[in-house]
Amino acid sequence: MRYYVAADIHGFFTPFQKALKDAGYFEDDGEKKIIICGDLFDRGAEAERMQNFVLEMLKSDQIILIRGNHEDLFCDLVTKDRGMPCYYHVHNGTYQTALDLTGFDIGMAGVRHFDFAEAGRRTPYYTEIIPSMLDYYETEHFVFVHGWIPCHQEGRLRISIDEDWRNSSPSQWASARWYNGIDAANAGLTVEGKTVVCGHWHCSYGHSRYEHKCTEFGSDADFTPYCTQGIIALDACTAHSGKVNVIVLED
Repeated sequence: MRYYVAADIHGFFTPFQKALKDAGYFEDDGEKKIIICGDLFDRGAEAERMQNFVLEMLKSDQIILIRGNHEDLFCDLVTKDRGMPCYYHVHNGTYQTALDLTGFDIGMAGVRHFDFAEAGRRTPYYTEIIPSMLDYYETEHFVFVHGWIPCHQEGRLRISIDEDWRNSSPSQWASARWYNGIDAANAGLTVEGKTVVCGHWHCSYGHSRYEHKCTEFGSDADFTPYCTQGIIALDACTAHSGKVNVIVLED
């Protein structure tokens, strides 16, 4: 199987399609699937186009979706936060995604926040896409996650990957979606015999901090995939770089 893998598209549908095209996806007549390692929306302005594309791919069984922390944020917005414009929802772009997908204008959403939340719960994103998402997907040589593998702390300083991480609880996976996988891999928190493919943390961080080859966000920043022992990190920080990383893996 050939996998076209991306992460953290954040509603930037056009750069994502360009990355798929550049990787050869649309000309590939072989057995293939797309894998997206979380964070489909929030920040970009093409949420509806992205939603429609993902729905089409789900119906034809051509996509594997990993749940990201921004999917959790959307669920929080339309359930426990009752559609309220909390700072973190506005700051992270989740509120705007809900506006885009429900058709509510910002004034009406603020006045009728219960109706706004209900409309969010009726979107295909909430009813079809998020329920189809996995905490992880595993092949012979790779594990696909959003942030990292669930870990636990032993004493004050030692952190290790849970031995039974595949059976971690929903709350453990929710926490792991916020981990910095680049730091985790460089601390030796890797999966034996596997390469973990992840998103969530911008690639330029790894190139800057561990390879000392560029700055994180300056004109020389490198947003190409960050690869070292046990990890391939894909988050291109698309809102800043304007690009989406798509890699091709066969397994």
